[in-house]
Amino acid sequence: MQSSLSFVILMLGAAVLGVVVFRILQLPPILGYLTVGIIIGPHSTRLVSDAESLSGLAEYGVVFLMFSIGLEFSLPQLYAMRRLVFGLGLSQVVTTIAVTMAICLGCTYLFSAIDISWHAALALGGAIAMSSTAIVSKMLAEKLELESEHGRRIIGILLFQDLAVVVLLILVPTLANNPGNIWMVIGLALGKAILVMATILFFGQKLMSKWLSLVARRKSQELFMLNLLLITLGAAWITEHFGLSLELGAFMAGMLISETRYKHEVEADIKSFRDVLLGLYFITIGMLLNVRLVIAHWWAILLLIIALFVVKFVLIAWLTKMFGASRGVSIRTGLALAQVGEFGFVLLNQVGGLNMLEPWLVQVLLASMVLSMLTAPFIIAPSDRVVMKFSANEWMLQSLALTQLASSTMGTKQHVVIAGFGRTGQSVARLLSDEKIAYHALDLDLERVRRAEAAGEHVSYADATRRESLIAAGIHRASSLVITFANTHAALTIMHYAKELAPSLPVIVRSHDDTDFERLKEGGADEIVPEAIESSLVLTSHALLAAGIPIRRVMRRTQEARMERYVSLREYFHGESDASLVDEDTYRRLHSLRIPPESHAVGQTLRDLGLPSSNVEVTMVRRGKEKLETYADMKIEADDVLVLRGTSEGITLTEERLLK
Repeated sequence: MQSSLSFVILMLGAAVLGVVVFRILQLPPILGYLTVGIIIGPHSTRLVSDAESLSGLAEYGVVFLMFSIGLEFSLPQLYAMRRLVFGLGLSQVVTTIAVTMAICLGCTYLFSAIDISWHAALALGGAIAMSSTAIVSKMLAEKLELESEHGRRIIGILLFQDLAVVVLLILVPTLANNPGNIWMVIGLALGKAILVMATILFFGQKLMSKWLSLVARRKSQELFMLNLLLITLGAAWITEHFGLSLELGAFMAGMLISETRYKHEVEADIKSFRDVLLGLYFITIGMLLNVRLVIAHWWAILLLIIALFVVKFVLIAWLTKMFGASRGVSIRTGLALAQVGEFGFVLLNQVGGLNMLEPWLVQVLLASMVLSMLTAPFIIAPSDRVVMKFSANEWMLQSLALTQLASSTMGTKQHVVIAGFGRTGQSVARLLSDEKIAYHALDLDLERVRRAEAAGEHVSYADATRRESLIAAGIHRASSLVITFANTHAALTIMHYAKELAPSLPVIVRSHDDTDFERLKEGGADEIVPEAIESSLVLTSHALLAAGIPIRRVMRRTQEARMERYVSLREYFHGESDASLVDEDTYRRLHSLRIPPESHAVGQTLRDLGLPSSNVEVTMVRRGKEKLETYADMKIEADDVLVLRGTSEGITLTEERLLK
């Protein structure tokens, strides 16, 4: 028997370790939680012998997840995406349930060991119809494909799946009771749900905004947080009191708050509760997995995983094609949604708890669903290569897009390639245009690209993380590359190809803060601009000015802070007109020095001359029209131009040594 403290420490330690390992592997944390649950559960190492001791608390993770989903829903959003959500999404869920029921009933007829009623088959179909919002949305975001054509279809289907869960959580317990007049009972359950939802939404909308404003005016974060918990759990209690699920009430509470101006603040405050409790929930799901039974029925589980993937992929790809998508978009959508998602576990857990299926069959299905989620990232990642192999039309469309991009940049030299044309990218482009500097931007938001092109902007619909896109954008002829989105994974991919194609190309990268500084620097970034530091400098400047500090002194302090952070601001070619805002020796300035034929340095190597040193180094040698990279045994020739970097004193001493 474990003490409460040792139990909590074990759970937290295992959760932290699992998330760390899966983060290192660039995989979603949800897979780490599932794996941890499998390892420490009663069917494996038995570090935790009773999963029931955690399930009560973990259930609230699903409650807060449904609350968060409710926050994301709004009537205008649903109306804008109505064709994808209620057309493609509805078709996917209904068709998957129908096909699953047909397969289950067929297996029941053919195999005596399998006995699945149509009620259980319908509930199981609902579980299989779900896909993983957590995994798919994360991978789409990392690949910068949320706004792509297939990305919008995937999100539309996921939105309807989230809505369908609300209905299925009402239907499954009703189906488990197996009453005589099932359709009347289902109708009554749905009628009750609609009545409760309409009551909460009608009266709640009028009260919620006023109530949150009243609480917010107290200016107490503690009070605001307590109020959120009260609203979420209170709404869950109301729906449970009327014989409906806790999750439905939490979903309604989220929808109410989504219509107020406090939506984003609430979302940030509730996130920590949701993530921790949801993590515990997935650990308990992993604990349910009987490893010995999985080994004993490995052939059935393998068959189920393949069947799940093939059936869902074929159905989703076919439906997407029927709704007017190209073959390439259909294949990508099918690959992304072929796995079973987190709400599939919620429904399967409910099915198992209501004894609608045999325990061994629940275990086999659970194992298949867990493993399908574990393999999902490895199926989604290479989807581009799969599409190019099986869709000639996709290859032609991408080739045409790259050809158009290449033709638009063919006559451009010394231009700036901008990766991402969001707000930051457009600001960079505007300033470059003001200085008459050519640029070409790459972006994956088709609507944004169309509007920008119509306005005369130099932007193309292309994926900057692809090698071919960078080549077509003229990366070889560019003067610099600016990565404007703060996505470390995508930035590293872009820099890998950029440095391979143009090793000496300067790369400027945007980041949220300095947490990934070393990774970005090692990846090839010449300069990293962190939003947090820049915003703090601007805020400090305004605060100093408001305090009466002279503007010149404010500029001096800001410049000093920037010089400590940015290499390129400490390295510059000095001129007579430069203002001496700071001590000259704090700069590592750049200086070009021509070596005359009579200099003793001619014929000697940089190593012989003692360069580079701690005070000054040779960054580049220009020989005629060539720019040469330096190395220790490089010999100096007459009329070479050496670009020196160092302090004023160091450059002066080096110049005297080379020219004596």
